[in-house]
Amino acid sequence: MSRVSMFSAPFLLGFDAFEERIDRMSKAADGYPPYNIERRLDAQGEETFTISIAVAGFAPSDLDVTVEDNQLLVRGRQKDDAAREFLHRGIAARQFQRSFLLADGMVVRDAELRNGMLMISVVRPKAEKIARRIEIRSA
Repeated sequence: MSRVSMFSAPFLLGFDAFEERIDRMSKAADGYPPYNIERRLDAQGEETFTISIAVAGFAPSDLDVTVEDNQLLVRGRQKDDAAREFLHRGIAARQFQRSFLLADGMVVRDAELRNGMLMISVVRPKAEKIARRIEIRSA
């Protein structure tokens, strides 16, 4: 039995990969770590998105930011130090993976760790609208 979705409309061609990505991301919806997404427009119409992720306690070497198949992946892995003895442990050394689906043409500019916040800049350059005429051949 086939599944019907909003991407199965006959006029939406080639969007099946987006549906797979959205399904994959919805299954990975966890609340840790918390994050913000800000959007800014510059004078030329270029959009900049800043993703701020709260990663207090993580060193730059504990974090990994990659872009793969239009998906921004942020992973954090802390290692337990066996030499430390805790009398109380309220801050867990927790692993995480956050993923963000990027539209075509979006570029991850950079990532910066400052004051326990990982700030990732993503840019959508202003796209020029291109129209072209398609010649019709006769058989």
